[in-house]
Amino acid sequence: MTVNIESLRINGPRLWDSLMALAQIGATAKGGVCRLTLTDLDKQGRDLVSRWATEAGMTITIDKIGNGFMRRAGRNNSLPPIMTGSHIDTQPTGGKFDGNYGVLAGIEVVRTLNDHNITTEAPIEVAWWTNEEGSRFVPVMMGSGVFAKAFTLEHAYAATDTEGKSVKDELARIGYIGEQEPGDHPIGAYFETHIEQGPVLEDHDVTIGVVQGVLGIRWFDCTVTGMEAHAGPTPMALRKDAMLAATRIMQDVVAAAHRHPPHGRGTVGMVQVFPNSRNVIPGRVKFSIDLRNSTDALVDQMAAEVKAFAATVAQEYGVDVKIEMVSSYNAIGFHPDCVDAVARAAAKLGYSNMPVVSGAGHDAVYMAKLTSSGMIFIPCKDGISHNEIEDAKPEHITAGCNVLLHAMLERAGT
Repeated sequence: MTVNIESLRINGPRLWDSLMALAQIGATAKGGVCRLTLTDLDKQGRDLVSRWATEAGMTITIDKIGNGFMRRAGRNNSLPPIMTGSHIDTQPTGGKFDGNYGVLAGIEVVRTLNDHNITTEAPIEVAWWTNEEGSRFVPVMMGSGVFAKAFTLEHAYAATDTEGKSVKDELARIGYIGEQEPGDHPIGAYFETHIEQGPVLEDHDVTIGVVQGVLGIRWFDCTVTGMEAHAGPTPMALRKDAMLAATRIMQDVVAAAHRHPPHGRGTVGMVQVFPNSRNVIPGRVKFSIDLRNSTDALVDQMAAEVKAFAATVAQEYGVDVKIEMVSSYNAIGFHPDCVDAVARAAAKLGYSNMPVVSGAGHDAVYMAKLTSSGMIFIPCKDGISHNEIEDAKPEHITAGCNVLLHAMLERAGT
């Protein structure tokens, strides 16, 4: 019997059960997951996902940084595979869905194709990427970064955790150093399904976010140096108060984001005060600046404005201000073909949808440098992620996977 591709839907309860089963590996008392990369728990998670892939008839290739590629053959296996994936490592107080959803949604796509005896023209692959979270080893998005040649395998291998254990040694210990050179693996197109990790979709009561791209990010350390002095005898007019000047600059970080809507973001998340004494005027304040926007030009404009304002503050308060960049990630626009495939799938399936941007990094950022790529977002409760209370509705989990299925089928051919 010929299957009507248009009516094809995934098995939502099966996908949900798989998510809940994986979440038991490293489960926390508060309902979250702690499954740090390259730990024994990570090995158990990889082993379970590998078993599910094998049971679904997939073959598995592991590369030298421990990325896994689970492959379902197509009619023409000389074609590069249409790939989906994400990661299964978590934050120390992580949730059940961040990353995990993207991997298991891919396996559910394959299971659904198996259920209906559908063979695609191009192969289908599901990837897990090593150390996306960066909570044990840096840099973040390590596996996909090595794959995309953003940094070398040797650099990744040499990274150590707080106990001095290296990535290479831990990969070997859990048995996940493969033979394939990272990047020696063609990809025809890449899709990643993910919880939004923000409140926009929920706020708009929309089911599917059609991700246009990922915000550019600039991280700075700002150090304001004044003069510590006694809080009582020193008149206000004669002070060089580093905290007062710093707070003016902090406010402008937030104001810069408001000046460049709708995707401007400005955050001060870390502050260190010296000498940090109740009755001493602060002599030095160091704080972080996190600026983001949808294009590199916009985020660089925000940075220039903050720096100019800081120079004015320095002169006004008689303090020294130094702003040093510590990290930079370029904005990424996803390929129109993949963005449109996601939008078409959502519309065809009758799901409410809207264009969105990602404020966080994902493995899809590096894949977009190599091949046509796109992302699918679903809402998460209260926009909360990287938290044990991270939650998503089963119907949204199902919807996102259905969109993934039809977007991948459009690219893979049937």
